[in-house]
Amino acid sequence: MTPVRRAVEFLFTRVLRSRLGVALVIAVLIFGVIGAARLVSGPGDPGAGVAVRPTQPISTVDPEAGEDGVLSSPPAAVTPRTRSGEPTPEQVAQRFTTAWLSGPGSTGDAWQARLRPLSTPALVEKMSGADPETVPARRSTGPPTLRPRTESFVEASIPLDNGTLRLDLVAEDGPWLVDAVDWERS
Repeated sequence: MTPVRRAVEFLFTRVLRSRLGVALVIAVLIFGVIGAARLVSGPGDPGAGVAVRPTQPISTVDPEAGEDGVLSSPPAAVTPRTRSGEPTPEQVAQRFTTAWLSGPGSTGDAWQARLRPLSTPALVEKMSGADPETVPARRSTGPPTLRPRTESFVEASIPLDNGTLRLDLVAEDGPWLVDAVDWERS
């Protein structure tokens, strides 16, 4: 037997039937496909790689869109819209505060009945199990301060004897109603 024939026989009977031989054949095929693809595609663009650093900063902001940073000019003043004959957001905030402060000493149903006409259905549902005895303040110490966000959304802050009552008022398609209540202890 010639040495070439022995080498071919060894290759087909031992090496190609082992895991190592199969892995070697797969690796040769993969490198062959990659090499052929590089030959066909030609030279690549040297600036297209990830390792190339840009010469200028990359900007993701449209320079014509205006300033939107923290130090930008304040937005134009928004005036809450109120239909004629309906109470203003300030009046609704004051009435709600008075009804809210009347909680201690009354039943839960009576307290809820006073708050319901001034509240959105979502707030009525959230406050359905609230105990009027848990109202943390007893009296208002000043008028509401309004912070209009849009024509139909206003944030109101009412100073109380031991904190600040914060109300979110909305007027979607009707009168102003309180949509959220928050308490901040002083």
